[in-house]
Amino acid sequence: MNKVTTIREAVATIRSGMTLMVGGFMTVGTPEKLVDAVVELGLTDLTVVCNDAGVPGGGAGKFIRNGMAKTFYASHVGLNPEFGKLMAQEAIEAILVPQGTLAERIRAAGVGLGGILTPTGVGTDVEKGKEKITVDGKEYLLEPPIKGDVALIKAHRADRQGNLIFRKSAQNFNPLMAMACETVIVEAEHIEDVGTIDPDEVMVPGIFVDHVVKG
Repeated sequence: MNKVTTIREAVATIRSGMTLMVGGFMTVGTPEKLVDAVVELGLTDLTVVCNDAGVPGGGAGKFIRNGMAKTFYASHVGLNPEFGKLMAQEAIEAILVPQGTLAERIRAAGVGLGGILTPTGVGTDVEKGKEKITVDGKEYLLEPPIKGDVALIKAHRADRQGNLIFRKSAQNFNPLMAMACETVIVEAEHIEDVGTIDPDEVMVPGIFVDHVVKG
């Protein structure tokens, strides 16, 4: 199946109110062209899941600048003062999640787990309202999986069936998010014919991917 399409066609089914996962780490590995295409749709009330809030006007920060996000899950927002201003005004629901916990909650959704147990946050504000479970005398927080409607992913190489390779640290959250969403749209730097990527090098198999666009 040829999954290569245009950016406009790939984002056409995204609607207001959906949950979007955006790959990247301080905008490294963020599919900027896909983010721009979603911004052009003028959507509202989005729930955005990203490692961070990007930077002003960059990465997931474009959703912040354009007032598109109602809720934002992140582990770090300090590089985007625009986000901090909205937090102070209580104009956005900011859900700050420890980075490892965020990654594991996304992974849990992708592999079908009902949640994870983590000691991170026990005895702090992070535990408020959460169930605690004791295992071998040690307390853990039960953290639920985080699922998404659409994942916006950046890959270094993709074939026409959607098999993906990421380059160095741009791998970050991209593979986890590709497994945790109903629809996966990939912006690839290089699109190749099927058979050119060694199966042993595939980092995300094409079964998880719905659309591939040229980055």
